[in-house]
Amino acid sequence: MRALIQRVTRASVTVDGEIVGQIGAGVLALVCAMRGDSEAEAEKLAGKLARLRIFHDEAGKMNRSLQDTDGAALVVSQFTLAADTSRGNRPGFSAAADPADGERLVRHFAATLAALGPEVATGRFAAEMAVELVNDGPVTIWLEIPPASA
Repeated sequence: MRALIQRVTRASVTVDGEIVGQIGAGVLALVCAMRGDSEAEAEKLAGKLARLRIFHDEAGKMNRSLQDTDGAALVVSQFTLAADTSRGNRPGFSAAADPADGERLVRHFAATLAALGPEVATGRFAAEMAVELVNDGPVTIWLEIPPASA
């Protein structure tokens, strides 16, 4: 699984003019299930995100995690993170999980993350979403857990 994580002061996702998910301070996680991923990769990625030390401690060092700060997470499915741009100018997305697996695994990721403590809000799978955020820092980090079969 892949995720692009952005530390935020606030973030929201809107579908058809309706806010379907929003958080205050925490992380926006754009998440993509890849072909070959399973629940195991979703769980590893959720654990990594929950423990990722990207928030400031009292000394101003990035030494605290979502679990340490009671931060929230906005999880948005983003199959375009699977883009292959190695040939031509049109990205290919064949490395992404098929839609049914992608939805199941992103939901499992969000549920696992919530079970680890953070408040979790989500976007709407396969919808045209408008994502709004205030990147804090800015801090933007790429996370990837390759499938066990890789």
